[in-house]
Amino acid sequence: MYTQAMDLMAKEGAPSARPLRSAEELKLEERFDARIDDGGFIEAKDWMPDHYRKTLVRQISQHAHSEIVGMLPEGNWVTRAPTLKRKAILLAKIQDEGGHGLYLYAAAETLGTSRDELLGALHSGKAKYSSIFNYPTLTWADVGVIGWLVDGAAIMNQVPLCRCSYAPYARAMIRICREESFHQRQGYDSLLVMMQNGTEAQRAMVQDAVNRWWWPSLMMFGPPDGESTHSAQSMRWGIKRISNDDLRQKFVDATVEQAKVLGVTMPDPDLKWNEERQHCDFGAIDWDEFWRVVGGEGPCNRERLGMRVKAWDDGAWVREAALAHAEKQAQRARQAAA
Repeated sequence: MYTQAMDLMAKEGAPSARPLRSAEELKLEERFDARIDDGGFIEAKDWMPDHYRKTLVRQISQHAHSEIVGMLPEGNWVTRAPTLKRKAILLAKIQDEGGHGLYLYAAAETLGTSRDELLGALHSGKAKYSSIFNYPTLTWADVGVIGWLVDGAAIMNQVPLCRCSYAPYARAMIRICREESFHQRQGYDSLLVMMQNGTEAQRAMVQDAVNRWWWPSLMMFGPPDGESTHSAQSMRWGIKRISNDDLRQKFVDATVEQAKVLGVTMPDPDLKWNEERQHCDFGAIDWDEFWRVVGGEGPCNRERLGMRVKAWDDGAWVREAALAHAEKQAQRARQAAA
């Protein structure tokens, strides 16, 4: 069973007591569980447990916020891109990320939560986004490393979501993953050019960027499975398909081989191939740093959130104008129909 069959009432004298669910609710829950067991999809119009709905809203909105906030570290380099080609690629990538955020907000809205509520939670600091976007982009090499490592980790996380049990989310992820794949390739290509055709200073710049982004990229998969609050339930419901630790291991195994082609060294003295496990061993992640950044104490937390709030406030007149225009058009339609 993916949801508890029955909520027992609290003991007498307890502060609150939850009543037994009705026979109709239990039947709906059994039908929901059976569909999940069969690998089926849940549509927006279908019945679903409240906790399933809340879990989806939390995950999809966090994903959407990450796409929108993720535009900021790279946007800082649009005017300083080294060539027109790189500037055009970066602009296209940032535009893609904005589109990803819109797809995901739309998917979250199918669950009955408005976009204003979602953005309000982000701007107040209540909602979270990926901790990776609270690190600064110090050099042009950072833009390439974000494409290679950050988007590479994102793809590893997101491809299984194309089979998420909630169909609107799964459908949105198909296009998002195709575009993220391009983002990863352009980042890798940018680094490859710098490493193979660049100066010693440029190669050193790439290595420095890799040193700074490697560990935060591993943190993108979330805390270890044993410490992840939501993973087990999300796995049972088919929202997630692969655990945090398994995804992290797949990412390490794939990225180490790519690093050999690039000619960069990962900043982990414990990183080595384990013949017995047929996987790479890697060193301990600083989870204290992860939780500090998640808690708002990262290098750029306040800057990133401040920029998002400013953009929202500065765009108020556009939203007001759009609503006024829509009302005017609706009024004209009513008059024409009268």
